[in-house]
Amino acid sequence: MSSRAGVPAGPVVARVRPGAVFAVVAAGVAMSNLDMFIVNVALPDIGRQYAGASLSELSWVLSAYAVVFAALLVPAGGLADRVGARRAYLAGLGVFTAASTLCAVAPGVWTLVAARVVQAAGTALLIPASLGLLLAAAPPDGRTAAVRRWAAIGGPAAALGPVVGGLLTQFDWRWVFLVNVPIGLAALVGGAVVLPRPPARPDGPWPDLPGAALLTAGTAALMLGVVKGGDWGWTAPRTLGALAATAVLLALFARRNLRAPAPLLPPALLRLPGFGPALLANLLFAVAFAAMLLSAVLWCQETWHWSALRTGLAIAPGPLMVPGLAIGAAPIARRAGAGRLAFAGCVAFAAGIGWWALWAEDGYAAGMLPGMLLTGVGVGLALPTLIGAGLAAVPPQAFSTGSAAVTMARQVGTGLGVAMLVAVLGADGAFDAGWLWTLAVTAAAAASCLLLTRRAGRPSG
Repeated sequence: MSSRAGVPAGPVVARVRPGAVFAVVAAGVAMSNLDMFIVNVALPDIGRQYAGASLSELSWVLSAYAVVFAALLVPAGGLADRVGARRAYLAGLGVFTAASTLCAVAPGVWTLVAARVVQAAGTALLIPASLGLLLAAAPPDGRTAAVRRWAAIGGPAAALGPVVGGLLTQFDWRWVFLVNVPIGLAALVGGAVVLPRPPARPDGPWPDLPGAALLTAGTAALMLGVVKGGDWGWTAPRTLGALAATAVLLALFARRNLRAPAPLLPPALLRLPGFGPALLANLLFAVAFAAMLLSAVLWCQETWHWSALRTGLAIAPGPLMVPGLAIGAAPIARRAGAGRLAFAGCVAFAAGIGWWALWAEDGYAAGMLPGMLLTGVGVGLALPTLIGAGLAAVPPQAFSTGSAAVTMARQVGTGLGVAMLVAVLGADGAFDAGWLWTLAVTAAAAASCLLLTRRAGRPSG
């Protein structure tokens, strides 16, 4: 009973080298994870390059990437199933690499935003395909370890991103995008050689691109109204029109989501015990996290006039705490329940923001650093716990869709967090108001953590 007489995919998987596959996959996943943290640090330099670009315009460099990535993630996963994970990963990596070049040569802020949208589309395609490739390359008894290694890629990216972004910006902010090009090209060449060819499912349902378009447009309209409300006036026709468009577009998305053959957010998932609260908690905590990170960058560079490199080094202690805490807190989550642990993380995160509101002006050692360490503790306790709580509520056969939905919620939260912070800061740079608003969102996230049941919030097994 030779395996060569069986399914053709068998010999292909047997010939692949899991270590080489992981290296190629990790390159693409790490670049896409690193991108948000690198660009945050470079944002003030980008604003100086594009004379006349306001903070509200620059915020779209971050928000557009997050929202488009969020909206396309689930349909891109469905497309990867239809065409094959290998083809989807290489296509996504190629799009991301080419778009990075376009970002680096963008002559204005809006062309940069457009290139970031293309980058996000590439990321949305490569992320779901990357996990499928790792699972296809791993032996059956090594698939759990492969998933853990894939999930762990984001930790070093978060820790190194501010420093790498600051270092590259010392030369020119365009290098934060150009650095992706040689890495992406090397991964494309390596991927063409070593990646396996797991079978495609061409008879699967087509992804719901109209639903993705409605979600993207609705979220973008909301961010436009929030970001420009202060400039236009909160009762001005343009502001009210943007908010009305938000309501209409999101209502159409909800209606579409109930009827589409392959909906972006399957209603059955929302009916699972614990999944809805976990999705809400992930979204709210992402709002607070995105606002925290951007406010720290702007405080260091706009108030203290620090360089991008010094800013990156100042921010790094917080993210550096996350990977160790994420691993060390897992036994606590199993004993106490995810809801309680995530709540404790929100409390620590809020303490860090509160420290900045009270003592940020006392300098780095007494003001910024303690708050950064407290927020790092909060992120390390809350973020992986909330992600795990969402996935623990999902049955194995729906794991891919559930994980995509959780990621989608986090990315929408990221875009909203940036937009809302910019709106609160306003033209006067009122950081105290921004931090108080971040505290309010963190309190809402903490309350949503308490909605998680012990049964849904605990890891299975």
